[in-house]
Amino acid sequence: MKKQDIKLVITGHVDHGKSTLIGRLLYDTGSLAYDKIREVEKVSSDRKFAYFLDHLKEEREGDITIDTTQVFLKSGRTNYVIIDAPGHVEFVKNMITGASQADSAVLIVDVIESLKEQTKRHAHLLSLLGFKEVIVVLNKMDLVNYKQEQFLNVKNEINKFLESINMAIIHCIPISALNGENIIRRSKKMSWYKGAPFLKSLTSFKRETLNNKTLIFPVQDVYNINGETVIAGRIISGSLRRSQTIKILPAEKTTKIKSIEKYPWKVVKAYSCESIGITLLKQLPVKRGDVICSPDKTPLLRDKFSATVFWMEDKRFDKNKEMIMRYSTQEVTCRIEKINKRINSSTLKTIKENVNVLENLDMAEVVIKTKKPIVIANFNNIRELGRFILVKNGNTYAVGIITTSIWE
Repeated sequence: MKKQDIKLVITGHVDHGKSTLIGRLLYDTGSLAYDKIREVEKVSSDRKFAYFLDHLKEEREGDITIDTTQVFLKSGRTNYVIIDAPGHVEFVKNMITGASQADSAVLIVDVIESLKEQTKRHAHLLSLLGFKEVIVVLNKMDLVNYKQEQFLNVKNEINKFLESINMAIIHCIPISALNGENIIRRSKKMSWYKGAPFLKSLTSFKRETLNNKTLIFPVQDVYNINGETVIAGRIISGSLRRSQTIKILPAEKTTKIKSIEKYPWKVVKAYSCESIGITLLKQLPVKRGDVICSPDKTPLLRDKFSATVFWMEDKRFDKNKEMIMRYSTQEVTCRIEKINKRINSSTLKTIKENVNVLENLDMAEVVIKTKKPIVIANFNNIRELGRFILVKNGNTYAVGIITTSIWE
C-alpha cells in the first residue's frame, strides 16, 4: 500500500494551546532527537512542550506564536507535515499562509474560554480556503477536572457555530495537551469519552483522488533540452497519456502529447499531483502560466469574474486601484471593479452593501476585472485554479477564491 502524505494545519485563538499540542505530540511519539528532549526538560513545565515550536526569540519572550512552523511526523503509513499557525489577530497573514498550504485542518479551543473572536475568524478563513470539515480539540480539560458536562456544553456551542458556516466536525476530542491526556492514547481520566485519541483521529483525513477528474496541467516553465521543447509543470487533476489530444489555453490551440518525461525516465502515463515534463507532437508557442486541458471540457477564459476576498491591509482600500493577481502559475494586473458586500470576518454579518472601500480584516463579495482574459475555475471545483492573492508593491493585500461558474 502506498504511503499517504498529508499537510495538516492547527489553528485557533492565541494561547489556546496549539504549540503545546504539537510539542506534546512530537515528544510522546519519540519524534525528537535526544538532545532536543534534554533541552526541553530544562524549561518550566507549563511551557516546555510549546518551546519546541515557538523557537523565535520574540515568541519565547512574548509567549505567542508569530510565524508558521512546520514539523514532520509519521503515523502508520501516513506522513504528516504539521503546520502551527499563529493565533494572534495581528498575524492573520501568517495564519493564512500556513492554512493555504494545508490539505486538512484542526481547530483547537480552550474549554474554559470557549469560542473567541479570533477562533471564529480562523474558522471563517478555513471555510474561505475550502475546508469543509475539521477536527476540533477542546484543550485544558485538566483545568475543569476532566468534567464531561463542560466538554459537552462547549462542543455544542462550537458545533452550532461551524454548522452556520457550512463546516462539519469529524471528531471533537477532549484533551490536556500539557498533561498528554487523549493525545496518543485514550485518557483514563476521561473514561466517558469513547472516541479516538488525537493522533488516531488524524487518519480520518483522506486526500481526494483526482485522477478521474478532468485534466488540468498549469505550465510551470518551458525548457529547451537538446533542441527539444520540454514543458514542465504539475498535474492538478486528471491524467496525461502519450498521444493524448490536449488544448492549450489561453491560445485555444490543440495538439497531441509526443512524450512524457518523468526524470530520468520516459513514461506512458502520468497522474494527478505528479510533476512532469511533456513534449508536443506539433510545436506550439507555450509559456509559463498557460494551462493544458482536455479539449472537450475546458475552464473558462474570463477578464471579469466574481470572488470572495479576505482583506489583510491595514490601510483603507478604495476600489479600482490596480494590483497584481497571482494564482497557480499565472500572474495578471487587475482591479476590484465592484464591492457588492462588506462582511464582518468574525460574525459573517453584512456590514454594508455596494461600497467603495475595504478595511483590515474585512471579508467581501467582489467583482474583479483583469487586463486580459485568464484561465479561471470555481474554487469548489478546482482549488488550485480557484484561489489567488492580490499583491501591490510587494505586499500581500488579500487572499481570495473565485466563485464564478467554471465550465463552458
